[in-house]
Amino acid sequence: MTARIAGMLTAALLATSPSFAAEPQAGPMDATLRGSNGKEVALSRWRGKPVILFYEDRHSTTLNSSLKEALFSRGQALGLLEAASVVAVANLESFDFFPARGIALSYVRDEEKKWGIPILVDLKGTLGESPWNLPTKTSSVLLLDGNGALVYRYSGRMKEGDQETFFQTLGTLLGREIPQEPKP
Repeated sequence: MTARIAGMLTAALLATSPSFAAEPQAGPMDATLRGSNGKEVALSRWRGKPVILFYEDRHSTTLNSSLKEALFSRGQALGLLEAASVVAVANLESFDFFPARGIALSYVRDEEKKWGIPILVDLKGTLGESPWNLPTKTSSVLLLDGNGALVYRYSGRMKEGDQETFFQTLGTLLGREIPQEPKP
């Protein structure tokens, strides 16, 4: 019993510990997920400009709130809100049964209205599998270039220094420096 509990704790720690920038992939990454309306959506739909992808389970939606707030405020201040696409993906694999699926999708639709961005749903754990291999029990942030190639990946709660690395990488993709926000 003790070995089983230790194994579960180890797995939980590994699932929530941060991983830093990934090695760039050889080519474009793609996956087909679903919109909250049930229709299939390919991630390649957002090609043509950089993509900031957030992949989160229900317990991790606030884990990187400070990054999301900084992303919006810097984008707004610099007039860059349209320069990159933000794609949110909700990991709903644990809700892929009746009636939980309908309740979870209703919640996702409410969040889409609240934030004004589409939220895709991953009901089958697609982004947890190869070639993505994202942890399914935390927040992951990815940057894809305009061709869909992975240039940055981070899983877990980002610290301030990690956020600056994210913004430097995003700035490189946009061909523009994204300065650090002044401290209040």
